[in-house]
Amino acid sequence: MSKISKSLIDVAGTGVSRRAVMQGIAAVGLAGLAPGLTRRAAAAGDVTLRWWSPPASPDPLAMYQAQIATFEAANPGVKVLFEPTSDEGYAAQLAAAFAAKQVPNILTHLPSFAAQNYYGQGLVEPMDDVIKAIGEDKYFPGANDVYKTADGHYCGTPIGNTAADMLWLRKDLMQKAGIDKAPETWEELRAAAQKMQGGGIYGAPLPYGLNSMTSLIFIGFIHRAGGQIFSKDLDIALDTEPTYKALEFYKSMREFCPPGATNYSWGESLTAFVSGATATGIYAGRVLANVTAQNPDIADSVTCVVYPTISKDVKPWTFNDFPSVFIPKDAGDMDVTKKFAAFLFEPKGYIPQLHAAPGHVLPVLKTIAQDPAYLDNPIIKKYAKEVDLMSQAAAAGKNLGYEEDGWKANVKANEIIASNAIAELVQRVVLNNEDAKATVKDISGKIEAIMKA
Repeated sequence: MSKISKSLIDVAGTGVSRRAVMQGIAAVGLAGLAPGLTRRAAAAGDVTLRWWSPPASPDPLAMYQAQIATFEAANPGVKVLFEPTSDEGYAAQLAAAFAAKQVPNILTHLPSFAAQNYYGQGLVEPMDDVIKAIGEDKYFPGANDVYKTADGHYCGTPIGNTAADMLWLRKDLMQKAGIDKAPETWEELRAAAQKMQGGGIYGAPLPYGLNSMTSLIFIGFIHRAGGQIFSKDLDIALDTEPTYKALEFYKSMREFCPPGATNYSWGESLTAFVSGATATGIYAGRVLANVTAQNPDIADSVTCVVYPTISKDVKPWTFNDFPSVFIPKDAGDMDVTKKFAAFLFEPKGYIPQLHAAPGHVLPVLKTIAQDPAYLDNPIIKKYAKEVDLMSQAAAAGKNLGYEEDGWKANVKANEIIASNAIAELVQRVVLNNEDAKATVKDISGKIEAIMKA
């Protein structure tokens, strides 16, 4: 994830044909765009726009290419090149692009804290007029709050929501193990994993690798223990009892994860659950499309709940990376770039994009969520309860750039995740048995250095 969205990793085929998508969006109109953007962009000569985004597997890519074809047909002389980026490596790719002033025109599906980070460095164009072109009243309330900047603008806008760390369950395995309800606490989760493990099936696919998934997932565990990484004023708050409780529990779950979990990232964790190798999963809604396509024998048994907390006294915390759309300040052909950014939200292109992995990237426009064309999808229909729960969890979700309501925006969140400092904490304490207190102090120092840099 949402990349992350994740929009965070590739999706297998979902049975949606490129031809059907092309036919479905051929008549898309541009009347909803702000008049100023439309007039200025229409006057543009031959231009080429570069679109960077992580998801580049067959179905999302087909949707993107279909949107591109429709936009190009409506805007003679404009070409759009889609260039896939890396979920784990986009920070280095963008650093090089910004340094060389060879930036793309538009970036999508990166976490909201990436947009905040680059805006804080003066590298990103405000998105206020794009949001107006899309229609501010079409968004769910508060959808753009995470993109508010200190100078009163918006550094980006969400192209979707993801509930990236839902607990996925196999109802058939629960029944076989005599588990009559979904776990709500860590103690119940550990007991369930223990009961369901066996016969070649492991209890969980938690990540322990030195990568962004481990960092992002473990941040959620700290919150679900009642802690946080930063205080409201962005003072480092790692050295607290919840952090140590989270480390202790995460360590206790290692015996229920496959041996390869030491190096797991998003793809491996998703595949472990979808393939049937683990009884539980931790991921966003892409599970639904992948199970349907790759392991239909378990499709009727799959469900999800919000991930358990240390106790019922601690409220759930869901990681939403708020997959974004933002525009580098040095991008050329700014007017047509903004026109294309707003165009991505037109229903006849946006809905097929969401349907590329139904239930994974969830709509941020209430007009889309209520659109019969969006709801008319076999996976969304079959898993209506799960999709609704993920929508609710994602709407209330947070991330390191936006840990809690009222917290200051953390413009260094992107750099902290890219440093793998939190993942290093997990590896050193959980895998290497290093002293927790000393390691937390060391990692806190590393994070503080990033914040001060």
